[in-house]
Amino acid sequence: ARIKEAGANITTEASGGINAASIVAIAESGVDYVSVGSITHSAPTLDVGLDISIN
Repeated sequence: ARIKEAGANITTEASGGINAASIVAIAESGVDYVSVGSITHSAPTLDVGLDISIN
């Protein structure tokens, strides 16, 4: 927020240690983007294969 108050034209991102319990407070701090890795760290996997036949 202080960067914006100073008139700097900078895009900010918060990342690291952010979860569902802390995201609202972090978003309200004035950052432009919030990265939440826990969304993908616990996602189930999908096994996909591709068979190619060249004639």
